[in-house]
Amino acid sequence: MVTKKSPAKVNLHLRVLGKRKDGYHDIATLMQRISLYDEMEFSLRDKGIVVKCPGTTLPENEDNIVYRAAKTLFLHASCLSGVEITIRKKIPIAAGLGGGSSNAATTLVTLNDLMGFNYNKDELMKMGAKLGADVPFFVSGKTAWAFGIGDRLQVAENIPRLWFVLINPRFDISTKMVYESLNLRLTNEAKKYIVPWFYAVDDIVRKLHNDLEKVTLNLHPILKELKELLITCGALGSLMSGSGPTVFGIFADKKDALKAEERLKAKEKWLVFRAHSIN
Repeated sequence: MVTKKSPAKVNLHLRVLGKRKDGYHDIATLMQRISLYDEMEFSLRDKGIVVKCPGTTLPENEDNIVYRAAKTLFLHASCLSGVEITIRKKIPIAAGLGGGSSNAATTLVTLNDLMGFNYNKDELMKMGAKLGADVPFFVSGKTAWAFGIGDRLQVAENIPRLWFVLINPRFDISTKMVYESLNLRLTNEAKKYIVPWFYAVDDIVRKLHNDLEKVTLNLHPILKELKELLITCGALGSLMSGSGPTVFGIFADKKDALKAEERLKAKEKWLVFRAHSIN
């Protein structure tokens, strides 16, 4: 058996640039992996794909993105072998943190190594793109800007180490519903977008932005209160990740993040996590 960590992500900057003819939206977003992990166990078997998600309501069949990731890889390799995958979830589900996409990417990368398929990263990213828009980002293993529907990547250089405290209000959000509720005067042509540069923590804090926030905060005003609470607890800035509902604060250092985590966990109403960036 092989055990792997599967990290969450936050969106440090997210702009929705336009609506496409296929119904999806063009975006520009800066995605950062963080040290909040699911644990995944992989055991090879003679045949068949088995996915287990103990303690969750996640499907354990082809409706699970991890199952589809394993199946995609085996089909590409014309491999008749099987695998049993157990996912021990710590990343909240449908929370704007990319847990499912990360699990799919971890599956592609791990099975590629275990089975000796020798697909390169670009090939795995192409497979991942068919599973979900964020999967190529997690396969890349880099802090990156994502464009298009999120599947075109540009590595972000020189992003400083960041400390985060995240609050999840214990309910989930449908990404599809948030995008459908987004009231853009949308054309089918994406706006031109100039990528901002980030060299220091202050740059990132100053440019924290998420076009999806307005929609989700409208639906769930508590999230605005949680963002303000993070600032009260010492965050330099706060933002919702992805389509929500998880919000995060950026802190000056580990000590400040630890203080905020302890203060917020005392309330016991929400899920609270402390994490740092993975570069």
